[in-house]
Amino acid sequence: MAETDVFFCEVRPRTGTGGARDARRNGFVPGVLYGGDKGPVAIRLRQTEVMKAYSAGRMRSHLAKIDVPGQDYLQPVIAREVQVDPVRDLPIHVDLMRVDENTRIDVAIPVRFKNEELSPGIKRGGVLNIVRHTVELYCPATAIPEFLEVSLEGLDIGDSIHISAFKLPEGVTPVIADRDFTVATIAAPSALRSEENEVAAATPADVPATAQKAPDAAAAGAKPAAGGKDAAKPADKGKK
Repeated sequence: MAETDVFFCEVRPRTGTGGARDARRNGFVPGVLYGGDKGPVAIRLRQTEVMKAYSAGRMRSHLAKIDVPGQDYLQPVIAREVQVDPVRDLPIHVDLMRVDENTRIDVAIPVRFKNEELSPGIKRGGVLNIVRHTVELYCPATAIPEFLEVSLEGLDIGDSIHISAFKLPEGVTPVIADRDFTVATIAAPSALRSEENEVAAATPADVPATAQKAPDAAAAGAKPAAGGKDAAKPADKGKK
């Protein structure tokens, strides 16, 4: 499981745009805490803690906890929306949702591939073509997998890796449940694809190979050559 971040969290003394700007000036990231059996609350988190988690890629789809002054336990939360400054690439607002062991949510989990050196297709120059870099999963909020991993051992050119090839943790299911969708394929190398395209272009696809040979003269109904044994004899001349 991924590292669990703990954020110092307190209620914002001021709300609205002015309160958000004041929080940023004082080294905090403004946000909103909602969910569970409690109403939404305007909060602020320490910018250094948020930036650490954001830089490590843990601000989305990762369980975290908040340390609230006066509260004797750490509240599990998950970031559902993170607004980022487009110029400085810094989080400027965070929406946190309260969760517990009964909360189930859909999250995007990255996929990884191992044992490329054991794939015959890749050894022959094939390329791993990743169709989906992340997979939408429906899982318990307190048991979110950090990533999904599958082995490429034994896969050849033209083989596909479907979601069924991944071992999912208990209680975790794909959001797309009506089909065994493709996550990646082993594609042919570009040189081989170019050669196949050239052959396809030189051979009309709608004409069978046997029909492309020159037709037999007799089968085509050609007339016998002049002077042959079957040629008509010329009429006798000068008979008296």
